[in-house]
Amino acid sequence: MTHTIVFGNEKGGTGKSTLAMHVVVQLLRQGNSVGVIDLDSRQRSVTRFLENRQAYAEGHDIELPQPAWLAPLASKRRDAQADADAEEQANLQQALEQLKPVADFLVIDCPGGHTHYAQLAHALADTLVTPLNDSFVDLDLLGQVSADTFEVTRLSHYAEMVWQSRKFRSASELPPMDWIVTPNRVGQLNSRNNERVEGVLSALRKRLMFRFERGLSERVIYRELFVSGLTLMDLAEIPGEGLTRLSHLAAREEVRRLVDRLRLS
Repeated sequence: MTHTIVFGNEKGGTGKSTLAMHVVVQLLRQGNSVGVIDLDSRQRSVTRFLENRQAYAEGHDIELPQPAWLAPLASKRRDAQADADAEEQANLQQALEQLKPVADFLVIDCPGGHTHYAQLAHALADTLVTPLNDSFVDLDLLGQVSADTFEVTRLSHYAEMVWQSRKFRSASELPPMDWIVTPNRVGQLNSRNNERVEGVLSALRKRLMFRFERGLSERVIYRELFVSGLTLMDLAEIPGEGLTRLSHLAAREEVRRLVDRLRLS
């Protein structure tokens, strides 16, 4: 059976698409077949990454492992929300029917906002990965925090949506969702802010029943690779590229460690 991994939150700028693509390529290089659905029809970051990857492989006459991917369009109907929702549900269902038969893993990248596509995708998630920056701005995505005590005072709309998705899966007799919250684009140095953020995440973990796994550090190499569609998992295999710095080796190990801790197998 295809295992569906959804990368989702309702805030942009967390490195969600970069993280998704590194996981995709690591799974491919482990010998798995992977399908990708890009639901962010406005930014299309994953689609652009994959187009860049294909162009790089053709321009340099090399082979790169590539997933099958689709990018369903958002409905343009504005007259009736129910009809727009039904159109998007049909678009997503068609993409699932095309990719699931040929993929061991299906990776879905959600838009950074509250959309009908995002709601549908979260209900499909066997594994949900929610990347966050290490700031209280991003933590507000999960719950409101007291400025005096740093205790959680109220859960967020996003946390409620994940809860509803879990209820849907239970009612549909689907396996329970494994929710992983991962601080991403984290600075290399510890600070009082990091400690407070991790303390709040620890409290939220008990209430929301998610796992806490560290994501990718803030590194320039992740931003540089986008234009070529490459990942750190590719560099050692490409003539003239290679992992030239210790920081690149450390970054590759971050990706491998995270994929292992997702427990996808």
